[in-house]
Amino acid sequence: MSSDLPDSPRTRITRLNDRQVFDRDALNSLLDSAVLAHVGFVRDGEPIVLPVGFGRDGDSLLIHGSTGSPFFRDMSDGRPLAITVTHLDGLVYARSGFDSSMNYRSAMIRGCASIVDNADKVDALHIITEHLMPGRASEVRPHKSKELAATLVLRVPLTEVSVKINNKMPDEEVNDGDPRTIWAGVLPLRTVAGEPATSELTPSSTPVAASVRALAQKLS
Repeated sequence: MSSDLPDSPRTRITRLNDRQVFDRDALNSLLDSAVLAHVGFVRDGEPIVLPVGFGRDGDSLLIHGSTGSPFFRDMSDGRPLAITVTHLDGLVYARSGFDSSMNYRSAMIRGCASIVDNADKVDALHIITEHLMPGRASEVRPHKSKELAATLVLRVPLTEVSVKINNKMPDEEVNDGDPRTIWAGVLPLRTVAGEPATSELTPSSTPVAASVRALAQKLS
């Protein structure tokens, strides 16, 4: 078992800990192939969880939102955050509901966010755009000053991370007594792209952007 990711009481998995992975390459692959994260924190004594797009910049995660958002202002003040990123890869059908499960790749990141300063904001937004929509940054116009002023970009270090992966058939034994007439196995799941839909104000003669075609092909 690799120890690329630090092991600590805060990141150590105690339940089904054989599924924990300490390989930083596995973490990077998990993050780089996902587009949605959920950020949890406490606001006014109550838990809040927000879905956000993100990008990875080396050993840190970048998220962005409106400077007018009270939630993003809260996240920028140094309070503890918990961020999760999950791929659901399949449903595991066992011969009992108790033993049925999911195949997944998941990461939980704990830490505090810092604000990306104005000098680095354009580069950070480029990373996020390229993560969510590969190839798109070179196709769009530059950011306007008022857009940059209205955008808050936060950086969270990938120093306290737990990675948990399950990729198995259902647990079964030769003499477990379960009826073999009940089907057991795995139903794989994956994200599939639909047909690109052109916006109303885009001329019909305008071809679908190369970045869109490439991602649609990848997710076909």
